[in-house]
Amino acid sequence: MLENLPDTFKKRVSKNTFFVLVRVVDELCVVELTEDILRQLMDLVFRLVCNGELSLARVLRKNILDKVEQKRMLQHTHILQPLAARGVSARPGTLHDFRSHEIADQLTLLDAELFYKIEIPEVLLWAKEQNEEKSPNLTQFTEHFNNMSYWVRSIIIQQEKAQDREKLLLKFIKIMKHLRKLNNFNSYLAILSALDSAPIRRLEWQKQTSEGLEEYCTLIDSSSSFRAYRAALADVEPPCIPYLGLILQDLTFVHLGNPDLIDGKVNFSKRWQQFNILDSMRRFQQVHYELKRNDDIVAFFNDFSDHLAEEALWELSLKIKPRNITRRRTERDEKT
Repeated sequence: MLENLPDTFKKRVSKNTFFVLVRVVDELCVVELTEDILRQLMDLVFRLVCNGELSLARVLRKNILDKVEQKRMLQHTHILQPLAARGVSARPGTLHDFRSHEIADQLTLLDAELFYKIEIPEVLLWAKEQNEEKSPNLTQFTEHFNNMSYWVRSIIIQQEKAQDREKLLLKFIKIMKHLRKLNNFNSYLAILSALDSAPIRRLEWQKQTSEGLEEYCTLIDSSSSFRAYRAALADVEPPCIPYLGLILQDLTFVHLGNPDLIDGKVNFSKRWQQFNILDSMRRFQQVHYELKRNDDIVAFFNDFSDHLAEEALWELSLKIKPRNITRRRTERDEKT
């Protein structure tokens, strides 16, 4: 069937499929990166190079190397320290000392400080080269997002009692509600990605809690190219902090899918697409939030530096709920 389709269409489908794979590699937790998966991914990089797809090969290779480095560092840490020594130093449960809307305000304040520093050329350059040194403010903003997300996962999964974990998860859902009112999609998605992460999602939750979380997940449904999120963003009036991950993805698509020159002339269609993507970000940077800093809450965050790594999160998740617990229950039910 595919052989009857135009080459341009087949290339577009291939590139879309490739970026789905890149996203899967991004979401792959370190413990899931087996030697077999790693070998197959590197084989794909080699084939891309052989076929002249150097840009695609570079994107995938960087993602793979990042994951390999994470795994190496985690293994090194695991050798040097027991799990208890890698625990979160933040005070468990004290998140409830602050009101949800106050926490949302401070998350937005911290996000905004970093967001306004990002220069447009950094973002455009990242889509081409993905060079952290050339995009320092963007890199800092991205690291802030990741640290926040892992901090949320850590303080939930470190609770020994199921009701305490449930209470914290509901607290974060309330915080997300206020973040949505503030048009802070960055912290909103950082928290949502934590609550929807595999080590957290696989645990036992009350039905109403799971259903409530599911409603929030519709905003980042990627099945229709993030249609719900794009629609929400289009209706927003500044101030607003967008999710930069999608902006970077869109720019990368445009960069890799369109040549810079056509018949030796500047491809203005490509430049126009890049401008439209970046213009909304520029517009959001021009309108600032008017929020007051709460030093107690900011100190509690501690730059979100106190968090567990992926491997430790999985260890605790499996300790709370072993992988074969459902199967054992089923076997017992059959015997009775």
